[in-house]
Amino acid sequence: MIKVMAQSETVERILDAAEQLFAEKGFAETSLRLITSKAGVNLAAVNYHFGSKKALIQAVFSRFLGPFCISLERELDRRQAKSETKVDLEELLELLVEQALTVKPRSGNDLSIFMRLLGLAFSQSQGHLRKYLEEVYGKVFRRYMQLVHEAAPRIPPLELFWRVHFMLGAAAFSMSGIKALRAMSETDFGVNTSIEQVMRLMVPFLAAGMRSETGLTDAAQASAQLKPRSKSSVSTSKV
Repeated sequence: MIKVMAQSETVERILDAAEQLFAEKGFAETSLRLITSKAGVNLAAVNYHFGSKKALIQAVFSRFLGPFCISLERELDRRQAKSETKVDLEELLELLVEQALTVKPRSGNDLSIFMRLLGLAFSQSQGHLRKYLEEVYGKVFRRYMQLVHEAAPRIPPLELFWRVHFMLGAAAFSMSGIKALRAMSETDFGVNTSIEQVMRLMVPFLAAGMRSETGLTDAAQASAQLKPRSKSSVSTSKV
């Protein structure tokens, strides 16, 4: 029992160090040597518990996404069992907020760090990570995106792809810099806005953007519909 606990503590130290360093420096710029030094372990411990840097990156994401997706899938199952009527975009976005808030934080800035990492996952060359996220969590996100499509059926597939990523970008920027933004808000308006309040403030803004008039010309939409979609574009648009 003591040995198991010691191994668990070692894993958590490695994940904590990797998470912070990846968020601060990026994936490519963070070496395993930096991680082991911050975690106070040797390289053998990282290799034993994770096997590779890629597997460590994936484990960092799973630590947040695992409980988040379990909670989200449970809520989707509940709605399906009750045969609830079609929900609108605001309700679907509120659903994500609620599930994010159910994830038990280890520190006060867990969500901020994760959103920074999520932004890096798309801005840096991490094809293995996007493939891993699709394989492990793609099913639940595809269920969610089907509801989004039903809530906004007039949005062409190409534009839906971009709007979802615009939404992710806005959320990643706002939440990854939440400490500084909250401080600026308090200085300018004398109001201490909680993280939960900030997340809920984003909902009507993002919903309005999702349902706004198309920005594509008819010709561009027709061209997008005629071209076959690659496997990578399908998986990226659904995670």
